[in-house]
Amino acid sequence: MDSRKVTELKGFIQMCQSNPSILHLPEMGFFRTWLQSMGATIPPLSRTADSCQGGCPCGPSPTSSSPPEPESPALSESDESEIEIDQEGVIEPDNVEPQEMGQFDNVEVTEDMMDQANEKKIEAINALGEGDLQKALDLFTEAIRLNPCVAIMYAKRASVYIQMQKPNAAIQDCDRAISINPDSAQPYKWRGKAHRLLGHWEEAARDLATACKLDYDEDASAMLKEVQPKANKIIEHRRKYERKKEEKEIREKQERIKKAREENARAQRQEQEARQFGEGAGFFPGAAGFPGGVPPGMPGLGELLKDPELLAAMKDPEVMVAFQDVAQNPANIAKYQNNPKIMALVTKLSAKFGAPPQP
Repeated sequence: MDSRKVTELKGFIQMCQSNPSILHLPEMGFFRTWLQSMGATIPPLSRTADSCQGGCPCGPSPTSSSPPEPESPALSESDESEIEIDQEGVIEPDNVEPQEMGQFDNVEVTEDMMDQANEKKIEAINALGEGDLQKALDLFTEAIRLNPCVAIMYAKRASVYIQMQKPNAAIQDCDRAISINPDSAQPYKWRGKAHRLLGHWEEAARDLATACKLDYDEDASAMLKEVQPKANKIIEHRRKYERKKEEKEIREKQERIKKAREENARAQRQEQEARQFGEGAGFFPGAAGFPGGVPPGMPGLGELLKDPELLAAMKDPEVMVAFQDVAQNPANIAKYQNNPKIMALVTKLSAKFGAPPQP
């Protein structure tokens, strides 16, 4: 048997011994099939930490691995609610119930109806001054029923709802008033106060600021100074939350890119090892394969891979040095003719392949 083929066989065995995963490369499908047909057992492809340390296509070598980066704390969706704000003065929300809004659409209000509505409004204001909130509420409702097209009527009734601790009802009236006249300051003022009672700090600050912009009011300005710092705190907290969320997304994207690069590098290593194997598989007929089927001169290769004596010999440094020498120049096998260890391995391999050792 050609000594070059023997040395190439050594290289193949050594490669399979140190890295059995080569047998699982797609290009080696034909070879696995042949080995199994000969009764050989293919080692399973393992990717565990204990069996896949360096020099393996499924992971980088220990020397090239970088220390694990500390994990950033996970961003919880509840982080936005963790902000602490003084809730003094905040009340439980009132039940939203249907309230008289008048026939706003396609209604014809006569002068007599307007006069009656104004009279009811004056009576309501007087009742409000006397502290009779329910009477004031009823009178404002009658005025709205008579003339539902006046924004200030809803704003006045909203002020009564605020004093009755019914902020949601007040918000409904203010919404209607703003829809009628968005340039009126009073609806924004009372809606801002309603939001303040509910602890809606951002909405309260926005409405109170609008009210002061439309028509400066000392009462609205004083409340704005109270709620604005709380609204700012919420806004800043949200910005911080969004910033953390964005940073988390960036980290995840970088991690995906890192993994993709590692997979690409792993694929390149697999391709390189497969190419190296193909270059060192000259002992097979053809280009690293079995064109036309399994050659008849290859019996016993399945047993070869399981032979403990051969595997042990391949671990011998002296044998490996000789193998490297002969692999570079097959004619150098003559240097080892008087080395019983090397020649014994050559003889055994030759016997496995049914060829006499080269002289």
